[in-house]
Amino acid sequence: MRIIRQAVTALAILLAPPAWAEGFLGTYEDLPLAPGLAEVPGSGVVFDSPSGRIVEAHASGTVKAADVLRFYAATLPQLGWTRESDTLYRREAEVLRLDPVAHGRSLAVRFAITPE
Repeated sequence: MRIIRQAVTALAILLAPPAWAEGFLGTYEDLPLAPGLAEVPGSGVVFDSPSGRIVEAHASGTVKAADVLRFYAATLPQLGWTRESDTLYRREAEVLRLDPVAHGRSLAVRFAITPE
């Protein structure tokens, strides 16, 4: 399945316009960063457990939470994620939670991927 995900990610990058994403999270190779977000250096944690991988990362930028959530609602299904709410997605046996928190004009987003 990992090869299929990587192929889907590569295809999505090739078909997407240049402003599609600001890059990808360093801790999770196929989770794009929404435009306006930058990963917080050193904030990523990856832990392999018997029940699956646990990943946490943080990004921030001067962008509105609604724009970030709209980006992920449009982008993540193309990468195999099923949207359950604005901040909750599922793919295979993993759950992705987005936790956007506004701090004045800045937005911090916590990405958490856990086994189902």
